Amino acid sequence: MPTESENPILEMRGIGKRFPGVVALDGVDLTVHRAEVVGLIGENGAGKSTLMKILGGICQPDAGEIRIDNRPVRIHDVADAIRHGVAFIHQELNVLDNIDVAGNVFLGREPRHGVSWLIDRRRIHEQTEPYLKRLGLNVSSRTPLSRLSMAQQQLVEIAKALSLDARILIMDEPTSSLTIAETERLLELVLELQKQAVSIVYISHRLAELDHVADRVVALRDGRNAGELAHDGINHDRMVRMMVGRDIRSFYVEPTATRTAAYFRVRDIRSRAYPDSPVSFDAARGEILGFAGLVGAGRSEMAEAIFGVDGDCNGEIFLSDQKLPVRSVGDAITQGIYLVPEDRRGAGLVTEMSVRENITLPSLPQHSVSGLVRLARETETAERQRETLGIKAPSVETLVANLSGGNQQKVVLGKWLALAPKIMIFDEPTRGIDVGAKAEIYRLMRDLAAAGAVVLMISSDMEEILHVSDRVAVMHEGRITGVLERADCTEENIMQLAVGRPVAEARPPC
Repeated sequence: MPTESENPILEMRGIGKRFPGVVALDGVDLTVHRAEVVGLIGENGAGKSTLMKILGGICQPDAGEIRIDNRPVRIHDVADAIRHGVAFIHQELNVLDNIDVAGNVFLGREPRHGVSWLIDRRRIHEQTEPYLKRLGLNVSSRTPLSRLSMAQQQLVEIAKALSLDARILIMDEPTSSLTIAETERLLELVLELQKQAVSIVYISHRLAELDHVADRVVALRDGRNAGELAHDGINHDRMVRMMVGRDIRSFYVEPTATRTAAYFRVRDIRSRAYPDSPVSFDAARGEILGFAGLVGAGRSEMAEAIFGVDGDCNGEIFLSDQKLPVRSVGDAITQGIYLVPEDRRGAGLVTEMSVRENITLPSLPQHSVSGLVRLARETETAERQRETLGIKAPSVETLVANLSGGNQQKVVLGKWLALAPKIMIFDEPTRGIDVGAKAEIYRLMRDLAAAGAVVLMISSDMEEILHVSDRVAVMHEGRITGVLERADCTEENIMQLAVGRPVAEARPPC
């Protein structure tokens, strides 16, 4: 760990930034020493990403000063940041799925044949392979990105940043889409980079990671500095108090609704990813049924099949003994089946539209007269959801692109909650969301169940699965390997089922 007497590699002093109707940063300070890992924490909307976007050259500050190597600098754009040795690994992936892995790693910096403009394909693949091996990503550099999972695409994004030989590396929720094993490898990599004199600003809502890798933790709240912890003082409760100004109670809430067993029944549905692995299960009305498993186990594909993304799922879906015809997404919505997707920006939102437009998008007929959308009706619905969900936005006319990740997730929830769901599927509902917003989303899920909805929750966060679910179904290679009652939900039992091994306590899926 660096000593206080050393000159810092980075100083951000009195940084201020305003957006229309919002003070994002108000006099924020951040210091990073050479070979130091600084954890940056705060609730969604606290200003973390804005501060790092300023350092990464994505936006300009309205006030304050940045010093690198004790010299004042002005970072005008991303290329400028890279010249100063700053690289940014974004929470929302900045990759192109229509080109291969190597093309993404060296995008815009492709090696050329001599003085010609022709890309040296052989050299670009040779230069990419060592970064993939370093991350333990066992895919060819020639693999099209469209064939990779979100977790693998995240590792490609990290490989891109490593290829820049940065001295200051910004990691914004780098493990949000990674498995346990991939997360452990990334944390080892952070410590390896530190030994190579790389300074790292590590943003994460998975606070246990910071306890493992951070030399210091700096907290922001409402766009201001909220406190700092030295390495010896870092623990979960102290970090939470700095972030939210209060203690967060246990996430699990005992269900209050009377459960109706086998209220929702799925029989032999097949996804495009696993056409030879039919999935069947029962879910009770009023419960939260968690779906655990390793990345690639087929959970998201199962959810998409239920939601009609694949067209006819070649199976059967029943609600209270009534068979539901689901041959398309439109059919699913008509039947009251809704999906909050893992990729909220790519599949759950139209970021160029406002909060109002996103919330009312699936229910335009209810907000129309004679085929004309009524703005007053839309605004009333959007305002109600904004207030109910606590969406932090200056107004419902704010573009969704300008909201934090947690507030974007609330907008996705708002558009479905306005339609009184019968079946609500949450796919990684709190990926990249702070601990305070997580508690709010868990409360909303429990309220939905208490109101009589069936809640299905897919999550790769073991703590989330254990602390939120009433029962847990575990998937492996496209099949449900067993269902655990709450009393039997342990990390060991879940992991055994996740790798395809039997567990005595597990019940068959239906």
